[in-house]
Amino acid sequence: MPLLKIRHKTVYRYTHPVAFGEHRIMLSPRDSHDLRVVESDLRIEPQPMSLRWIHDVFGNSVAIAAFDERADTLSFTSTATVDHNPAEEFALTPDDPAYFYPFLYDEEEFPDLLQYIRPQYADPDGELSAWARQFLDAEAPTPTFKILSGMTHGIRESFNYRKRHEQGTQHPLNTLQTASGSCRDYALFMIEALRRLGIAARFVSGYLSTPSDSFHVGGGSTHAWVQVYLPSAGWIEFDPTNGIVGTRDLIRVAVARDPRQAIPLHGVYLGAAGAFVNMEVAITVEPVGEEERESEPA
Repeated sequence: MPLLKIRHKTVYRYTHPVAFGEHRIMLSPRDSHDLRVVESDLRIEPQPMSLRWIHDVFGNSVAIAAFDERADTLSFTSTATVDHNPAEEFALTPDDPAYFYPFLYDEEEFPDLLQYIRPQYADPDGELSAWARQFLDAEAPTPTFKILSGMTHGIRESFNYRKRHEQGTQHPLNTLQTASGSCRDYALFMIEALRRLGIAARFVSGYLSTPSDSFHVGGGSTHAWVQVYLPSAGWIEFDPTNGIVGTRDLIRVAVARDPRQAIPLHGVYLGAAGAFVNMEVAITVEPVGEEERESEPA
């Protein structure tokens, strides 16, 4: 996989100069053994009074900007070069403890995984549970990968992808009942379905690399998918929007228990409610050219 350059620009426009409250920015790729950040830069206009970086409760990199200047335009431009080395698609062997479902988590890991196993959203009539159980074989046990792959491809093939402009992520039951949603909606729905089977799952926010011969969807702004924790295999990526298993074409930025904890850019302005005009987001994920590669730091 070549070096990739990610450019993410978000511009807010207002009818007249307004003041700005604190903004939290979560756009920097998450460094790991399969995703190395070679170079990154964040530019904000107007320039903030202060900009500090923290690691949140999940270890995600978050920039916090405070402003003392009014303006009718506020822009954030994040640029990052990453060395993306996706692992081969994982495969469990019969000797792995999670090869068949149901399986048990290690007693030492279970307390740390509990927040990702416990369902977070109501399912009063058991609709989510019923949907999840359809991927189990009639007679136990069921190969675990069959369940995970079945859900991933089942959502992609049976649901209708649509971009939503409403703020936030819809309830998993809405996604199930309408059989439609955005990538964030799909991810949350699959997470809640897995949790009802006692499988640890968490939310991932990031970017989607779309090669010229790809038919991927959901990467027009940021993208979202699912990580599942399996004994001996660790955290494995599943993208129900595109049917991707593993980190191929997926560039991780943040992980969280719930989508509300992994919002790429969040803040407020101080002014009349009608002052806001629009928001524009432009994102590109491209291979680094040879000339540009030569100038990259070693």
